[in-house]
Amino acid sequence: MQGFLNNLIQLTLEIAPWLIVGLVASGLLQALSPKRLIARILGKPGLGSIIRAAIVGAPLPLCSCSVIPLAVDLRRQGASRGATASFLVSVPETGVDSIAVTYAMLGPFMTIARPIAAIFSAICAGLGVELIKDEPAVREPAAPTSCGCSESKPAATPGSCCHAEAPPKPTVLSKLIEGQRYAFTTLFGDIAKWLALGILVAAVALTLVDPGQIAQWGSGLPAMLAITAIGIPLYVCATASTPIGAAMLYAGVSPGTVIVFLLVGPATNIATLGIARNEFGTAGAIRYFIAVAGSAIAMGLLTDLLVKDLSINIADHVHEHAEFFPAWLAATSAIVLVVIGLWKIGKDAMSRRNNKQSACCH
Repeated sequence: MQGFLNNLIQLTLEIAPWLIVGLVASGLLQALSPKRLIARILGKPGLGSIIRAAIVGAPLPLCSCSVIPLAVDLRRQGASRGATASFLVSVPETGVDSIAVTYAMLGPFMTIARPIAAIFSAICAGLGVELIKDEPAVREPAAPTSCGCSESKPAATPGSCCHAEAPPKPTVLSKLIEGQRYAFTTLFGDIAKWLALGILVAAVALTLVDPGQIAQWGSGLPAMLAITAIGIPLYVCATASTPIGAAMLYAGVSPGTVIVFLLVGPATNIATLGIARNEFGTAGAIRYFIAVAGSAIAMGLLTDLLVKDLSINIADHVHEHAEFFPAWLAATSAIVLVVIGLWKIGKDAMSRRNNKQSACCH
């Protein structure tokens, strides 16, 4: 028990400051990224838009559930089919927050390999969807206001609510503040449960599992196919999947197999596949899945090949930067995250209770 607690505390202290760095960067991106401009540059069909979508989506700090409405919105605003698929893959597979956590838990080699593999996987998915001849019709969104007006049906009477003055344009400072609020409440709330579970799993793996036991079957094509099958029902984002990937590494699973898990888990959950079917058709959803799974396995095999040929010791990479932050900063970061997590849990519980009371009253 003492060993488990020591491992749990050590992992928490290692990840906390890097997660803070990632959340701050996520808030900046959320505040400053121009969504309409992104839709415009992704509008033309072809390889160029697919590559741009993969690169634009890679740093965005959104989890599997958050990217779905954004991808659909971009599609409605004119993004091409292939670019939408590429964006739908690259965003949940990586991000500035997950890259920071990857460096903390998996080391510099995996920090470089992961986004490269994610961008490659996104491009493959975009190309796979783009090759479909019959494109599902894009549903144009209505733009209703609170009084039922829309851009296509303006109100005839000046002074009506449809002609109300637009709200003032937010300042840069207000955007930055709102971005940080989003990162440390909404985004952190989305990933906190899975992140905590992943850290617990990693601590258990460090304490109980002999790396030699799993290393015998934790690499190669069969292991990667098994990980792909396991990843389909999972609903986990890039940041929260990182501690689970670290637990796999600690247990002796090969880096390439871990890469497969980190790519397939966030991008092929049931909800995402459902949206792919809705937006790209059944054939598009099948191509989407095959492209993501196939490219992930290809990158996994390449990762293992590079690790072997270059004689890279992943264990040394994982631990060589453990003391990057001073102990007091690591402890402070952990306390801040725990306090925010507990506050979010309490707030959500109170909201559920109020909703239940409101339902009873009505």
